[in-house]
Amino acid sequence: MTSTIVRNERTSDSRTTQFSLAGLWSVSSVRWAAVALALFLTGLAAQLADAPPWLWWTAYLACYLTGGWSPAWEGLQALRTRTLDVDLLMVVAAVGAASIGQIFDGALLIVIFAISGALEDAATKRTEDSVKGLLDLAPDRAVRIDSDGLEETVDAEDLCIGDIVSVRPGERLPADGVVVAGASDVDQSSVTGEPLPVSKSADDEVFAGTLNGSGALRIRVTKDPSDTVVARIVALVAEASATKARTQLFIEKIEQRYSIGVVVATLALFAIPLLLGADLQSTLLRAMTFMIVASPCAVVLATMPPLLSAIATAGRNGVLVKSAVAMEHLADITHVAIDKTGTLTTGTPQLTCVSPVDDRYAEYDVLRIAAAAEQFSEHPLGRAVVEAARSRGVVAPNAIDFRALPGRGVRARVSGQEVEVLSAGSLSATVPVVHRLERRGTTAVVVVVDGRVIGVLGLDDTVRRGADEVVRDIAELTSKAPILLTGDSQRAAKHLADTVGIADIRADLLPDDKVTAVRELQADEHRVLFVGDGINDAPAMAAAHGSIAMGRNGADLTLETADVVTIRDELATIPTVVALARRARRVVIANLAIAATFIVTLVLWDVFGNLPLPLGVAGHEGSTIIVALNGLRLLSNRAWRKACALT
Repeated sequence: MTSTIVRNERTSDSRTTQFSLAGLWSVSSVRWAAVALALFLTGLAAQLADAPPWLWWTAYLACYLTGGWSPAWEGLQALRTRTLDVDLLMVVAAVGAASIGQIFDGALLIVIFAISGALEDAATKRTEDSVKGLLDLAPDRAVRIDSDGLEETVDAEDLCIGDIVSVRPGERLPADGVVVAGASDVDQSSVTGEPLPVSKSADDEVFAGTLNGSGALRIRVTKDPSDTVVARIVALVAEASATKARTQLFIEKIEQRYSIGVVVATLALFAIPLLLGADLQSTLLRAMTFMIVASPCAVVLATMPPLLSAIATAGRNGVLVKSAVAMEHLADITHVAIDKTGTLTTGTPQLTCVSPVDDRYAEYDVLRIAAAAEQFSEHPLGRAVVEAARSRGVVAPNAIDFRALPGRGVRARVSGQEVEVLSAGSLSATVPVVHRLERRGTTAVVVVVDGRVIGVLGLDDTVRRGADEVVRDIAELTSKAPILLTGDSQRAAKHLADTVGIADIRADLLPDDKVTAVRELQADEHRVLFVGDGINDAPAMAAAHGSIAMGRNGADLTLETADVVTIRDELATIPTVVALARRARRVVIANLAIAATFIVTLVLWDVFGNLPLPLGVAGHEGSTIIVALNGLRLLSNRAWRKACALT
């Protein structure tokens, strides 16, 4: 996908069709996998209950059909391109197991692969839906001002560079451009990640998809609709996902060679003895025994149970890891990049200081007057002032004649006086306290009574509890201090970084700048974990080796793009889940060694000796049980506590 086709109608229809087909396929695969699992459990229950063999054989065979048709079809399709994959090998091994009476082994293998494929299809469908939803972030229609000054409603995709558009209060901006008339506060957190609406007036840059506040704006379009920031976010997510190395588990990376090797060896064990005069029955039995003992059941279970157990343990502790591949990637992390607003902070402003500048007014008076004027305001800063007054027991008097001043602040009459609460930038006079606050990245708001400045309020984004400890834990775990990547201002980023102990800061970043930063880090052989929450973080998440999203207030696209979601927004779970993933990888390596030892021993016995089928099956099942039980150890709460202790 490229940015030049984002708003193209024909391409949009094509994408909608693709999304619909993907959705149909994913729903179908999930249902078939569920049916296969139910049939497998039915057959197992009947077998354990000593039911007639025909009953549990029927259930297992039905499991073969419902769960095995998809990998069999995909394997046959791969054969058309002269590729032999492990899916087809699994089906052949399952059929071979059934042919010599070991139908349980084959059914178990079928269920594992059916569930794995269904989960992958479902995850792909959710991500595609979120990308499609992002296409609707910018409005489809725009109000254009023609050469005679008249308004006309047009499709947003028909706007051209130089057009003038009108944006009313509460509407989303239809294009990237520059303000030519009007003033307002614009919420552009979806693009830059800034926690507060930004005052916009003449000559200020604005972005498509951002939300206009209480003022009316006229904007001159400066970019083609296909090249807006929102369009580039969509394109960056798609391109980063496409160029990212194909995510595979270890066993999948060697599936081609392993599959070919097993098939060739099985055919050789069957054909060569026949050519040398051996009888058909014993030769077939030996070849099938080889396929059973060489089938990668133990290898699959060596990999999946530890990773799935770690996923389940993380889930019980408020961390959703979306796949075994995601858990593997967490174990490889060498560097962590963190977003600021909504990640290290809550994204909610909080009053941090009240500074009177008129000797006739104390802190209590300044806050009381400001809260009275702001009590009807819907601006986040106004709500923060009112909440601070309430929490400190300050009783604000009633206000009349309230009026919002778009891009500036508010005005009201309080106790017969005209009170204004204004942004510092809207004042022509110089207030020393304002400069001191702004130098440290604090947002300054000036309180004016009858034209005279009486005080300054300082508001900061709220730092999450324990953020400094998490930063230290990440540095100890990865041996590298985390890096701060944010769209917020350099001063605000520096203030937060000093608070939590981060030295490497990159601020004023747009979404593509974050992607560039992540790719630069990974070009230096780092495997980067990106942690964020906003739409503007999604491209960087797609480009990173691994990604974690804050779940409570995270944007839909971000939650679907991320490999991991912290359900309760607890920063402390980030280093813990990485430590858990590393432990799961150690268990996987140990399991692979166990499985490989059993497979090699049994294969050599069958090739150079005379391995009895019952003993081969017992050895194969024994290795499968050992690695499965070893992996299931990570299901205990003790595994999470150990991971916490490592951070």
